[in-house]
Amino acid sequence: MLLLASIGCYSQNDTIKNWALKGKASLNFSQSYFSNWTAGGENSLTAVAKYTMDANYKKGRHSWTNWFDLAYGYNLIGKSKAIKTEDKIEVLSSYNYDLRKNWALSAVLSFKSQFAKGYDYGKDSTNNISGFMSPAYIDLGPGITYKPSNHFTANFSPITPRWIVVMDQNLANQGAFGLKPADTLNGAVRNAKKVKSAFGAKLLMVLSYEVAKNVNLATKLELFSDYLDKPQNIDVNWQVLVELKVNSWLNVNLSTELIYDDDVILKDANDIPLGPRTQFKQLLMLGIGYSF
Repeated sequence: MLLLASIGCYSQNDTIKNWALKGKASLNFSQSYFSNWTAGGENSLTAVAKYTMDANYKKGRHSWTNWFDLAYGYNLIGKSKAIKTEDKIEVLSSYNYDLRKNWALSAVLSFKSQFAKGYDYGKDSTNNISGFMSPAYIDLGPGITYKPSNHFTANFSPITPRWIVVMDQNLANQGAFGLKPADTLNGAVRNAKKVKSAFGAKLLMVLSYEVAKNVNLATKLELFSDYLDKPQNIDVNWQVLVELKVNSWLNVNLSTELIYDDDVILKDANDIPLGPRTQFKQLLMLGIGYSF
């Protein structure tokens, strides 16, 4: 037996004294069960919970937009240890002051991290390679925003401080996520700093559009160049979400995320550095939707 289901809850657009609130929660899972199945197989269960919310304020020339994106999921196969398949915390907050049509002065704050420890299951499932606030990326920069329509927004911040945080001391000592690793002085190990600072320029572009009836495309592209460390090497984070509503109860969601950061060095099974690599993640969800 194979079951693929998704339950989604969509809040109504509520306006409270210049505030517009909108949220979406979903639980997506797949499950398989075998009993005396001569062809072979293994019981499995996968579950992914997602939550997004928009909280936007508008009064006169002033506006404040906030976006929250949370996701967490695991896969369990037979009696094996559960494997994490999705883990995301992302917050984007932007204050804007309208200058003229389509243009505004802005200040944008972004935060990215994850809920739980992560492992390279193909190499080692006992020593984590990431965790909550390990890493965390925090950007804050003034700039200018161009918004020609409700579908597209572009923001450029030429002066953007960035902080890369690794609260797990073991990972910080290894020099994970671009931090300077621990060193040894007179036979004693000196712990590495848990925070690395960067200073550069950031471009953020967001597009949300109904490309066809019941087919919505949403994409977000972030580019960051560090003035102080190889400014020609641009960090990339590109997310895409395609939502297809087949009918009133059946939905298909396809999401991808592409990351490139030359400060993040991947290693092989023998811990030999391979250098930076393009990271890619894809998730396909098929199931039943419910809205109110």
